[in-house]
Amino acid sequence: MQAQRKLLVVDDAAMFRDLESLFLARCGHVLTACDGDEAWEILHRERPDVVITDLSMPGMGGDDLCRRIKRDPDLRRTPVVIVTGRDIGEEHERAVRAGADDVVEKPINRVSLIQAVNHFLRLAVRGLVRVALDTDVRIAGAEYDIWGRSRNVSRGGIFVESERDLPPDSEVQLEFSLPESREAIQPTAKVVWRRPASRAVTAGLGLQFLKLDREAARRLDEYVYERAALETFAGAEGDDALMAAR
Repeated sequence: MQAQRKLLVVDDAAMFRDLESLFLARCGHVLTACDGDEAWEILHRERPDVVITDLSMPGMGGDDLCRRIKRDPDLRRTPVVIVTGRDIGEEHERAVRAGADDVVEKPINRVSLIQAVNHFLRLAVRGLVRVALDTDVRIAGAEYDIWGRSRNVSRGGIFVESERDLPPDSEVQLEFSLPESREAIQPTAKVVWRRPASRAVTAGLGLQFLKLDREAARRLDEYVYERAALETFAGAEGDDALMAAR
């Protein structure tokens, strides 16, 4: 039998530690720490499978803790979910730049937190869930303002087909809309990889969201999980049909 997974919840506020621990109780054995220094000791002693840490804490904040984890050769593969507490895109950006594998916002949504943590517990590949998104995307920089076409999106980024080649680490302003939504999502983002053009495919850019406000993050969260559930259901129906045909 597989050993129970360990989760480390880090927050200087006892109320949030208790609430997150309650939400995650069925996901694994929950350990808690009240600050980054205590969390660092527990990390080396217990080797948790996932760390869920508040961003802003006295002393070592969640972003500093995340950076230390990602620099440590023994811990760098540990997924880190950072919890932000203010409705400003700058906090999301701080978490992403620190190397967070995922970002969730307060007030904590139980379902979103459980889904985020379970994703890292179940999959060997640490990337976030991606779903199809076919929509126009505006990409603006200091010296250009271009349009591309998205092909998929996750809670953390978007892939856009574009004839304009931008170098890795370029930071841009994006603008795009989700289906059946009139309000545009306008995050800043960073180019993290490029797909060169070939006879078979159009050139494209893998973009990681940086500054993303709470409402935009919520809408992306809902779209990704709803679409992922639909795609999973469609796949299961296809498997059933294939089995019946056999």
